[in-house]
Amino acid sequence: MATKTVLASINARPEGGVDTPENLDKLTTSTELWVRRAARMGARILAFTEVYPQLNHPGDAMFANTEPADGGSLLRAIDLARKYDVDIVWPRFEVGTDGMRNSSIYIDRHGDVLGRYYKMFPTIGEIDAGILPGDGGVCVESEYGRIGFAICFDLNFQELRDTYRPLEPDAIIFSSMYRGGVKVEFWAVDLGCYMVSSHGTELGKIVDRGGRVLKEATYELLVTAEVNLNSVQLHMDYNWGKMDEMLAKYGPQLHFDYYTPEARYVITSDTVPIGEILREYELLGLNEYWRRAKQRRLESLGQA
Repeated sequence: MATKTVLASINARPEGGVDTPENLDKLTTSTELWVRRAARMGARILAFTEVYPQLNHPGDAMFANTEPADGGSLLRAIDLARKYDVDIVWPRFEVGTDGMRNSSIYIDRHGDVLGRYYKMFPTIGEIDAGILPGDGGVCVESEYGRIGFAICFDLNFQELRDTYRPLEPDAIIFSSMYRGGVKVEFWAVDLGCYMVSSHGTELGKIVDRGGRVLKEATYELLVTAEVNLNSVQLHMDYNWGKMDEMLAKYGPQLHFDYYTPEARYVITSDTVPIGEILREYELLGLNEYWRRAKQRRLESLGQA
């Protein structure tokens, strides 16, 4: 089944904070303005920036205002997700039974928490302040597709990216205190997934599976892009010659986007589950292609 949806990125700091009930109310009110606007623009998955509720607590005050894992601003975000019928990725500092974490929390439109990702590579300063590192990539199964996460400093480390390869996310939400630059596009190309970056001021962006920037936040701090997650990025090798055969049967039900410099292309379908297309035409996925290439190298060296 086709999974068209609208990805959205909010690139703004809230008013208020989480240190007093009054500030939490201010945080909720200012956040609701963005959620309402995003919902009216059709957003289905809405990304916030790293440690969004603590952004107005500078320096060590950020860590001093770490929230309980089952309470605080999370309850307000759950209410907003329900009220506006939109999935929300809510990043924050929180503390559970094992200690403090820099987290991204996926809340679906029904208000259910589908999963949490813990920042795998906190900065040195965060670790010195007591933030515990996560173990690797996490994907949640949303009604729109498989969603993964990365947070700020994470983007610099191949170790995290490699944990996502077997998980094959449809999109990764990158919540950050720095912009990420071309690394955001690189992650999209390398993993073959959509990337949604959210930064606290501007230049958050939505990138497609081939690394093409669809939208970037500049003057307007909220950006949306309609996408179809019923799609797959493939290498041209061993796949390219099957395009006419696919078109002969499915015609305009399939769409092809070409990323020639990277020797990749993306197949999208509005009607046929993309997994069926992969199986029917025995298309070679990225991970399998790299695995075979490495295996043949070892065989040629007599090391297999």
